[in-house]
Amino acid sequence: MNINWYPGHMKKTRELLKDQLKLIDVVFELLDARLPFSSKNPDIDNIIGSKPKVIILNKVDLADEGATAKWINYYKERNITAIPINTLTGAGLRQVTIEGEKAIKEKMDALISKGRKPRAARIMMVGIPNVGKSSIINKLAGKKSAQTGDRPGVTKGKQWIRLRGNMELLDTPGILWPKFEDQEVALKLAFTGAIRDEILDVETLALKLIEYLVEKHPENLKERYNLVGELGTPLETMEEMAKRRGCIIRGGEFDYTRIANIILDEFRAGKIGRITLEYPEDLLKDNEETLESINEIELKEE
Repeated sequence: MNINWYPGHMKKTRELLKDQLKLIDVVFELLDARLPFSSKNPDIDNIIGSKPKVIILNKVDLADEGATAKWINYYKERNITAIPINTLTGAGLRQVTIEGEKAIKEKMDALISKGRKPRAARIMMVGIPNVGKSSIINKLAGKKSAQTGDRPGVTKGKQWIRLRGNMELLDTPGILWPKFEDQEVALKLAFTGAIRDEILDVETLALKLIEYLVEKHPENLKERYNLVGELGTPLETMEEMAKRRGCIIRGGEFDYTRIANIILDEFRAGKIGRITLEYPEDLLKDNEETLESINEIELKEE
């Protein structure tokens, strides 16, 4: 699969972020706890520059607890604050507010020292599509201020929202980046619903997800779909799942589209288990291999 999705409104949102940044005191960067590396838009750091930033790891209720702990430690070792939150229970949201206040305290103190009245802290929340920004904003605001949905592209334009305490937040649509250089990153984003299913071949996408789960989490698949014995190829596994779920059409043929949508929906809802798609050690290993490759090239040139 060759996946890319960068509709026109994302380009407009990128320009909006740059234009509104001068009004902002602190940026909340929202990542998916199941794939903190792949759900990070590489353009964001360039856009926000030196603005104070707090990283929020959302959907921890869908991610492996041990993996989330590793990611928090990974960021801590790099002097980056990363807060895990669960919007269903509200766990971690108070810490988000505290970290936001800490990030702008110096600026507010400077205003007071000049005899000016402290104003509302201005926050910008950024992230990829379908990462849960609107749900978090509604929790922080204490009311339904932002439209929510389980598909990417629900938020269409910017809106300022008053939060509890003396804070204002600029909500913006989720944005990806113009081109996925690494298709593994694109696949992970597609697995979690950050890319519209309408532009994808969902049957092939589901086969790719089954391939990953057969390798990494076979027991989860067996338990969820009542599969027995050794799992076969991704296609054989999909067909067995189709049998178990009654995804059969006239003539006894498998309804591949239906079973594909079922596994994608159930994975995204955490019904197959709390599954993290990437770990810090994978990222570090990739960086080490890249460095080794560069060193080998330099040695050959010498």
